[in-house]
Amino acid sequence: MNTTDLRPAKIAPGQALAELFSERLVALVPENLPAKTVSVAIDDLIDAAGLCAAARGSDYIAALMDGWDGEGACTAIGHARPIDAAGAALVNGTAIHGEDFDDTLEGAPIRVGAMVIPAVLAACERHGRSGRDALMGIVAGMETVCRVNQVVPGAIHKAGFHPVGVLGALGGAAGAGIALGLDTTQMARALGIAGSFASGLGEFLTEGAWTKRLHPGWAAHSGYRAAMLAKAGFVGPRTIFEGRRNVFKVFGRDAPARTEALLDGLGERFLMEAIAFKPYACGTMIHPYIDCMIELAGRGVRADDIVEIVCEAAEGPVDRLWEPLPEKHRPSSGYAAKFSMPFGMAVGFLEGDAGLAQFTDRKARDERILALAGRIRYVVDPANPYPVDYTGHIRATMTDGTVHEIRRPHMRGGRHAPLTREELVAKFHGNVAHGGLSPEYGGRLLDFCLDLPNLPDLGALSALRAA
Repeated sequence: MNTTDLRPAKIAPGQALAELFSERLVALVPENLPAKTVSVAIDDLIDAAGLCAAARGSDYIAALMDGWDGEGACTAIGHARPIDAAGAALVNGTAIHGEDFDDTLEGAPIRVGAMVIPAVLAACERHGRSGRDALMGIVAGMETVCRVNQVVPGAIHKAGFHPVGVLGALGGAAGAGIALGLDTTQMARALGIAGSFASGLGEFLTEGAWTKRLHPGWAAHSGYRAAMLAKAGFVGPRTIFEGRRNVFKVFGRDAPARTEALLDGLGERFLMEAIAFKPYACGTMIHPYIDCMIELAGRGVRADDIVEIVCEAAEGPVDRLWEPLPEKHRPSSGYAAKFSMPFGMAVGFLEGDAGLAQFTDRKARDERILALAGRIRYVVDPANPYPVDYTGHIRATMTDGTVHEIRRPHMRGGRHAPLTREELVAKFHGNVAHGGLSPEYGGRLLDFCLDLPNLPDLGALSALRAA
């Protein structure tokens, strides 16, 4: 967002930003939502539900279910065992993000639905709220994530924290709070409480650790807890957005704060409409490079004929996707491979896809893939438009001296080439099958998502438990 677009909000004496922000969230009603906003909310729900199903048999979700001893009547999608609301938010949020196949906010990268949707579903299922309440909670929570992410863009990552865990707790609180019918005072308190729950260290990929997967789940869990505490009268700081030790100042290490972004057009213009959906199960910035490689393979080029590939790259993602380059050339696991630009490009070239099947531990040991990955390097392009656009570029030199140069000006799934509802549904069914669930189960889960605004209450989730 350009700062010239931001208009200072009128704040009454003694009024805090969180109160004015909450006032506008509470005033939202479905009838006034743009059709695109509602469509993006339902699309994100479909995507999230399929990802919950996909991850249900994973080792990290098994450990999370075994390690959570809360009993209750809420649903971890795809699991037979009912658990408490906070646990359902935790498990579903972790599952949605677990395979790095979930949404992102184009232009200001952060995940959105994984921290909000599970908090809202848990709140509505536990407390008998309607599908209309759930829809409003999803919209309010996702819009909150998108707006708080604009205040100190990039600074939280640079300070060593994961914005998903830090800012996601605020989005989860807003979503659950709206779904539960909190008033303005309660909502402002919930945001303040969530600020103290915010967490997520950037040390999340070392030695194959699973904590990155956990961060959105913990944020959803924290958001639900914050909303419930505020509803019960627990007092959180109203000045969570602008106080001396506010969430942006502390986690952003005193970066200049554009708090105007919180309120500019809130309720009239929805930043969540810029949410992008992934066609590939890996770091978003890798996607246009994968498409370049798939095009290269389509030209009839063989891997053995490639001497080297040099990519023009944005500086921002280098430390996450390119460096240390020897480790990115030979990632330690299928999960680590999701954050390796060379691996993602190589597997895309050789297999024509970069889905769940391409990022396994077995694939990460495939010498055919690793040999090609080892011939891929980068140079920083200071003119790269990241994060406004995610672009791709390869310059492949062949053994006979010929050169293939391919560019992609943007990512598929983003605003320039959005995935259609039909493509998202196809992705959904693929994820359900990956999780070992039947097409009949997938049909019922999809019907739940599509019919959400019309459901009298979210008790319907209980029918989506599966052995």
